[in-house]
Amino acid sequence: MAKFYVSCGSQTLIISAPTAEFAAMRLMDEAMAAHAWIYDDADLSEQDRRDHLSLEALLHLSSTVRVSECGLGRSDAGQFEVPMLLDQWHRLMTGVSRLFVSAGLEPRRVLPANLENVLYPKSPR
Repeated sequence: MAKFYVSCGSQTLIISAPTAEFAAMRLMDEAMAAHAWIYDDADLSEQDRRDHLSLEALLHLSSTVRVSECGLGRSDAGQFEVPMLLDQWHRLMTGVSRLFVSAGLEPRRVLPANLENVLYPKSPR
């Protein structure tokens, strides 16, 4: 596997991956992982989920993911459009959620049920 340097906005990732597109999708997964909770919320519609992801992408990512085998800030291995990657990531997460339901399993919780009881610093140090 090749070593790829991936960047999009303020997000960067250095990863060994089989393809440049795989590396770009991995960066998208890292960037959107904090928002996977939307697939646990049965009250959200499909459009609500898409809108949420689009808004987060607009706030935190640039329009393209740049992939290089030479270093950060370059795109010799390719450039991938964020809307295309975001749509693929959304379809993957929707499929995983449906798979849990069709297998008769309870939908997995991404975040702890009682998040306010988790021990962590309340203010930055």
